[in-house]
Amino acid sequence: MLGEVDVLKALQLLPGVQSGGEGQSGLYIRGGSPDQNLILLDGVPVYNAAHLFGFFSVFNADAIRDVQLIKGGFPARYGGRLSSVLEINMKEGNNKKIAGTASIGLISSKLTLDGPIDDKTSFLISGRRTYIDMLLRPLIKQQYKNDNQDGSLGYYFYDINAKINHKISDKDRIYLSSYLGNDRFNFESKDLRGEIRDYIKNKFGWGNITGAARWNHIWNPKLFSNTTLTYSQYKLNFGAEFGSRYRDQSTIRENIALAYISGIYDFGAKIDFDYLPDPNHFIKFGISGIHHRFAPGTFDLEQNDTEQDYRFMKIIGQKNITAQEYGLYVEDDMRLFDRLKVNAGIHISGFNVEKQFYSSIQPRLGLRYLLSDGTAIKASYAQMRQYIQLLAYEGIGLPTDLWLPTTRRVKPQDAWQIALGAAKTVFEQYELSLEGYYKKMTNVISYREGEGLFELSDWQDRVTQGNGWSYGTELFFQKKKGALTGWIGYTLSWSSRQFDDLNFGKKFDFKYDRRHDFSIVASYQLNKKIDFSASWVYGTGNAISLASSNYFGRYGYGPSRQLFRGSYFTERNNYRMRSYHRLDFGVNFHKEKNKHSRTWSVGAYNAYSRKNPFYIFEDSDYILDPTTGEYKEVLQFKQASLFPLIPYVTYKIDF
Repeated sequence: MLGEVDVLKALQLLPGVQSGGEGQSGLYIRGGSPDQNLILLDGVPVYNAAHLFGFFSVFNADAIRDVQLIKGGFPARYGGRLSSVLEINMKEGNNKKIAGTASIGLISSKLTLDGPIDDKTSFLISGRRTYIDMLLRPLIKQQYKNDNQDGSLGYYFYDINAKINHKISDKDRIYLSSYLGNDRFNFESKDLRGEIRDYIKNKFGWGNITGAARWNHIWNPKLFSNTTLTYSQYKLNFGAEFGSRYRDQSTIRENIALAYISGIYDFGAKIDFDYLPDPNHFIKFGISGIHHRFAPGTFDLEQNDTEQDYRFMKIIGQKNITAQEYGLYVEDDMRLFDRLKVNAGIHISGFNVEKQFYSSIQPRLGLRYLLSDGTAIKASYAQMRQYIQLLAYEGIGLPTDLWLPTTRRVKPQDAWQIALGAAKTVFEQYELSLEGYYKKMTNVISYREGEGLFELSDWQDRVTQGNGWSYGTELFFQKKKGALTGWIGYTLSWSSRQFDDLNFGKKFDFKYDRRHDFSIVASYQLNKKIDFSASWVYGTGNAISLASSNYFGRYGYGPSRQLFRGSYFTERNNYRMRSYHRLDFGVNFHKEKNKHSRTWSVGAYNAYSRKNPFYIFEDSDYILDPTTGEYKEVLQFKQASLFPLIPYVTYKIDF
């Protein structure tokens, strides 16, 4: 989208993986929610993987070395989530020469540099920033000036990746890596007329900070270890201020300010061992611990009135919660016979919170058997437990979603999943796979009916827990070699939820239940200078809740009674939005000169400008009644669409 290379967008094109909706970078994997994905950047959990309210991911592709996604059959070394593991590792730095990549696009620019510091140390640093706020600032300023006001309106995001790789000896290496990313939205307006002038300010920001220090040590030819210290932070802050000043702007007449802050802060340590006793066994074992601090949200309210000599200050919030999470695992990737490989292990976890200790023993088993014709039969079983959860609205991926812990009242989420599949490679360039799965989840979390984020009561009073089910079949056909490469992916799936306190206790379709999900992805290299790419996606529409009828009533007493209109819902997620489909394409023009190469990329998102549904809203229209000759109000549901055809152009240089 807009020329931004995005690893999460690429993963959404795989079977079993879908986005939450138009433009979003969240991952909904095999019927799970976004918080059920363990996203690791150099081994550190990332809690919010989205920029621009979910339309871009936080991962700068120029800084990434490799990506691995696990949807089922989780090895025992991973724990803490129910649906998937997404492991992303940054590049480690070129140890021979200084090299770099720079690009400029319609909304952002990027720069990546890596190279040696000395003969034992290398570095990587990569940065990205959007600048649409800078481009629009003069136009916005002029518009305010035309209305006798002064003000600003802007949004931008940035992220920075950095890594140092140092070789201490032939047996020891140290890796230091860090990520810093932020989104910033601001709105400000000042009236320039009259003796008393009104003003308003809004600021909205959120972002991640991660850090890792890893020591890699070779004990002997059969045993080596990685010892890692980690830090992860996700923080959200919102501020609003409005009031009035006297003309000289030096004295406040009246001012009301509100600030809201929430977040999650982690310190972790782990040690992982790899042991190879013989060619038929690859044993991994380790132990880990994380200290969590959850800040569910604090409101800071202040009011000043100089004319009345009045000042009011109040801090309203929910107490921070600290917790400790522990993990212990052992697994063995073994070859029992010439055709049978087994990955067997066990993951043991614990969680200490509010003088309550939870524990879990989670067996893991993966099998692969190779038939004589080269077909691989795969089967897996895994149990998982999750101690932290995202309390989210079933809508656009807002950064206001809250990360919250298991407590005495809120129980940990559990799941088990089985999968069975087959895969075959044909003529060394085609791969065909078919896999079916079934997953059962317990203690999944949701808001109660009518509850929301900005409430002053304890968040534990506003949530409910229930069960979830997901099952389906995934088909994947890929061409991996030749001038034309790509794949076709198809998923047939069902996903549902059941809460005693929602939908009259009846089971209902999960919002992101998608019966059919289909994608075609292709790349064609015409020659060394020109290549083409395109993707087409189709998906069943999301499930949403729409009122089946309206009713009218009054509230209050006596003459002051007020008329109101209410809505009645027969069941949750009782309606489907229109199906979603979209075509994207791009062309790259490459040229090499001296010691650098450059690439011009042009293309379009949503090439045939499909009006895909973003949300449904209720609206009133007035139509002529032929029997009475009068206009009457008719309520209708209408669709809001977000993105038409969006072209892009990007220039990139490698040096």
